[in-house]
Amino acid sequence: MKSCIECGRLYPADSGFCPVDGRELVNVSQAPAAASEQDARVGSIVCGRYEVRRIVADGGMGRVFEAIDLQTKRNVALKILHAEVASDSVAVERFRREFDVSKLVSHEHVVEVLDFQSTGDGTFALAMEFLYGEELRSALKREGTLPPSRIVRMLAQLAVGLDGAHDKKLVHRDLKPDNIFLCQTREGDNVKILDFGSVKDKADNAKKLTVIGTTIGSPYYMAPEQAQGLETLDHRADVWALAAIAYECVTGSVPFSGINGPSILLEILTKTPVAPSLRNPSPKYPVPPTLDRVMTQAFQKNPVMRIASVGQLADKFGEAYGLEGNHLEWLALTQAEVEARIEARLPAMMTAALQFVPGGDALDDFFGAGGSVLNVEPSPMRRAGESLRDVPLDISTVPAAMPKWVIPAVVAGVLILVVGALLLLVTL
Repeated sequence: MKSCIECGRLYPADSGFCPVDGRELVNVSQAPAAASEQDARVGSIVCGRYEVRRIVADGGMGRVFEAIDLQTKRNVALKILHAEVASDSVAVERFRREFDVSKLVSHEHVVEVLDFQSTGDGTFALAMEFLYGEELRSALKREGTLPPSRIVRMLAQLAVGLDGAHDKKLVHRDLKPDNIFLCQTREGDNVKILDFGSVKDKADNAKKLTVIGTTIGSPYYMAPEQAQGLETLDHRADVWALAAIAYECVTGSVPFSGINGPSILLEILTKTPVAPSLRNPSPKYPVPPTLDRVMTQAFQKNPVMRIASVGQLADKFGEAYGLEGNHLEWLALTQAEVEARIEARLPAMMTAALQFVPGGDALDDFFGAGGSVLNVEPSPMRRAGESLRDVPLDISTVPAAMPKWVIPAVVAGVLILVVGALLLLVTL
């Protein structure tokens, strides 16, 4: 193993220069870790086997270091809980659960966890494989939006990575750009799912962490049933979260926004997102109207009416850009190959006949009745900002009007849910 004498980063033995500092790398034995005023652990040995080399990142729960495992002679990411967090038994149990669940769902697209130990000074350490690349959040901050070929491959890898967890009735519950890591390769991103500490175990014999609040997760990516803390939550909450991530990658904006948790929750419960093809009138990467239907199906308030699995979401996203096959086939393609296929089909998808009208009555969407399939005459792509309601429609397939008592009953039901959810947030 080699190291950079300037920044302390570790690299494989066949590496020549540090891409960060441009310095020639030396054998790790020739570059001892320099002490740090920021943290006394740098340069020390933790848990009797991890030589801490440098600080990588700080978070609310703990600090992440790059270290050398003296037993296996490999570099690892060592996450150590802050002392004040380690005094909270619930936080420690969640930390331990991240280790246990990640071992249980071991997969090439899930970060590999290696060890969990007490540090001997009142806190705990979790050792994981060290990843080279960046979080999806960093890529979005820099790029704004991502090319569809990159999103297609990312969704495909996330789908197969989550399949094993969902088969075991495990729901991640905290999927967001911060928990998706992109390792760049010549073929494109190699995607890793991070942080299974918030997992929901739906198995009949599952251990329940009842002391942990049921609204764990980032509010921007929460499904309605998760935001309300419903016990009926299942893998379809992860479908919603991945759809929200894909929407953000395409448009540069989250589908539901607000100034605080309750306002975001209200948006999730009562609003329908702007169709992605209309969200940005001059996107860096054109968004076909065929994607609008996919997002509307993925954001159904009623999980029974939602896209049924992460694999189906990945398939439908690719199909919206004209791809043939399914996400398992696209996994074998490089990003350049996916991009070539999309470029060949995108003009046709951009001018495709409008077959689905997203939006409409939010109350209908809440119960899965929104977004009726309509017959529309083929027409040129809508102008930016043109209302979907302005497109001539054949209403021969529109269902008959519902009974008059339905709307008042639905309104009352939604208000009860919103008030209950807000009270839940306040009490938590």
